[in-house]
Amino acid sequence: MKLLVSNDDGYFAPGIITLVDHLVELDWIEEIHVIAPDRNRSAASNSLTLMEPLRMREQISKYPNVKYYSMTGTPTDCVHLGVNGALGFQPDMVISGINAGANMGDDVLYSGTVAAATEGRFLGKISVAVSLCGDQHFETAAKIMQLLLPKLLAAKIDSNNIININVPDIAYEALQGVRYTRLGRRHVSEPVVEQLDPRGLPIFWIGPAGIAADSEDGTDFDAVEKGFVSVTPLQIDLTDYKTLEAINHLEL
Repeated sequence: MKLLVSNDDGYFAPGIITLVDHLVELDWIEEIHVIAPDRNRSAASNSLTLMEPLRMREQISKYPNVKYYSMTGTPTDCVHLGVNGALGFQPDMVISGINAGANMGDDVLYSGTVAAATEGRFLGKISVAVSLCGDQHFETAAKIMQLLLPKLLAAKIDSNNIININVPDIAYEALQGVRYTRLGRRHVSEPVVEQLDPRGLPIFWIGPAGIAADSEDGTDFDAVEKGFVSVTPLQIDLTDYKTLEAINHLEL
């Protein structure tokens, strides 16, 4: 098995480093190629860089079976190039993470972490996104990946889907288990934050995400809140079939 690993926090982020440290312990993985942004590209979503060239630079790797690269583009760029010939390497699976911060509910539409896995799916690869719901216990999320990966492969998950994993930011021993969930839903985000720059001109920051509006039993929000790892299969078809049925008789 050959893996392509990426993220949206940057190649230097502790999450991706911890993930690779644990993946190399799995003897059934032959090669790991890491291609990750050269800086933090959180919330880049599925953007591709089309109007300028991309530069990739090899970084030092601690392991003989791991190649490590930083790239000037987005998480989606990283996976796109990694699968489509930049390295002369064809992965069997794409893993994105470990992200510092949750990617649950509506957040998956903005997430660069989920977008990297989505690009793997577009290119026909089994794809997994993994996020830690905080920024402390990356070891917990990495251990979960060690345990879940072979089980997901044994389940023969469809490469048309993305597996989105969110891990509570607690010690591994404190986890309550794993729940297989659906996406919850957030309220609208908070208002923008307005400030003045040193010249007295207005600047704006995007406000924080809203609180969960749908955190019922069975959602990713509920599972993580109760100390469980949330595993949510995602699909790309966004068609609202109920509404399609309601409007398909309309004529001009």
